[in-house]
Amino acid sequence: MIKSMQEIIDYTKNMGKKKVAVAVAQDEDVLQSIHEAYNLGLIDVSLIGDKEKIFQIADKLNFDVSKYDIVKEIDPIKAARIAVDMVSSRRADVLMKGMIKTADLLKVVLDKDIGLRTGRVLSHVGVVEVEHYHKLLFITDGGMNINPDLKQKADIIQNAVDIANSLGIEKPKVAVLASVEVVNAAMQCTLDAAALSKMADRGQIKNCIIDGPLAMDNAINLAAAEHKGIKSEVAGDADILLVPDIESGNILLKSLVFLGKGKPCGVIAGSKAPIVVTSRADDYMAKLYSIALASIACNNQSKGVNV
Repeated sequence: MIKSMQEIIDYTKNMGKKKVAVAVAQDEDVLQSIHEAYNLGLIDVSLIGDKEKIFQIADKLNFDVSKYDIVKEIDPIKAARIAVDMVSSRRADVLMKGMIKTADLLKVVLDKDIGLRTGRVLSHVGVVEVEHYHKLLFITDGGMNINPDLKQKADIIQNAVDIANSLGIEKPKVAVLASVEVVNAAMQCTLDAAALSKMADRGQIKNCIIDGPLAMDNAINLAAAEHKGIKSEVAGDADILLVPDIESGNILLKSLVFLGKGKPCGVIAGSKAPIVVTSRADDYMAKLYSIALASIACNNQSKGVNV
């Protein structure tokens, strides 16, 4: 089981290169992360975008990008379509966002003709290595689904479970977060938590253990759970934290990174191939880890698993 960002990099080195198609590639941090991943032997790459700007950035960073496949397309939407089509037609394994708005990229991803849609909801799976937690924490969904309903939450969990499985976590423990640990009819997230737990028991959500509602403290701290008298396979040992809505997920992940000095990465899952869409505030290392995570997630494709 992979427990750190360095282990994600090391695992990727040993599994064979994946090809990354970068949509609108003229972005400094993106090119730096791609350059590092290429030099580590993790990936091959196609850069789609403004070729002159790509070379200008490369010169500034003292990178040689002439060895990369570069497709010149100045129009961002057309560049996105080329990148998505490469992944859809299996000429590339991973899609990565460059200097394009996430909403514009996702419109192309969901295009009926060339897109990467499946029958499952797309969701963001954030992964963070925190110094004082004993393994990686998966947080979902703090990036895409604003206020998911029960059905969407089931898909969001399954997406995160599939990513966790690809990292060798065979049966991840999922904590459905709320502010309380009991079901309260006035709090929809606690009702959803109880339903999701039962859905896992009945095999409707596969390859995981789900418990909830659980507050954040007893999801990740066994002493807190014991103090409150909570008996649970998940309490104090959660792998995946399902948040109630996008605001809480965004706040939680960024708090762990900027206050807890955590190392983050993440992908969009639920599509035919993993999509690297990182925050503009993320440094190139977060993007590098995300590329590696997406490359590992590609292995699930051969098993018929949507990632």
